[in-house]
Amino acid sequence: MQDQAERLERGRARDLLTGAQALSGQLGKTIQRLRKAYNLSLSELAEQSGVAKSIISQIERNETNPTLATIWRLSQALDVSIERVLAAGDEEPFIEKASRSDTPILVSEDGRVRLAIIGWVKTIEWLQWYAVSADLGGVLDSDPHQRGSVESLSVTEGAFEVEIGGAVQRARAGETLRYRCDRPHLVRCTEGPGRATMVVIMKAAVME
Repeated sequence: MQDQAERLERGRARDLLTGAQALSGQLGKTIQRLRKAYNLSLSELAEQSGVAKSIISQIERNETNPTLATIWRLSQALDVSIERVLAAGDEEPFIEKASRSDTPILVSEDGRVRLAIIGWVKTIEWLQWYAVSADLGGVLDSDPHQRGSVESLSVTEGAFEVEIGGAVQRARAGETLRYRCDRPHLVRCTEGPGRATMVVIMKAAVME
């Protein structure tokens, strides 16, 4: 009986080890897939999560069994639940849905331009994008962003003009304006109602 019990115990230990290795391998693949899907380098994910770059690399290569705290930090940096990180397989698509009530709205000082924040909160320090709606004559007067930043305004309805340092350029539906936004800049709706998508790259290469 004792020998049989020992064999059963060894069998359970092997099963636990096999299961842990399988989970670890799946976890590493999931972390790597999500990181690449968000176009994050190992260094960037390390900075955002507080987990050492070397540890993340080991996790992705299935060379270590991370602690629950480490998995939690990575899941927060990747903006997914810890359950999804542990359960997601390679074939599972990553899809999130934000309702209208969950979408913050910024309003210009004159109250005639509205920016719905449709970008991802996790990227707000370097990439922002908005759905713009404006009444005729509405003005969005913006302070400079950090040096080298670039803004892109793609008009889908009506017309807008952008003014920077006395220079003015206009765009109608189907046209896009791209411009440095590291200086005071003004966006005005010249044909309303106007609609556009605005993308701000906060850490673009400096344009000389």
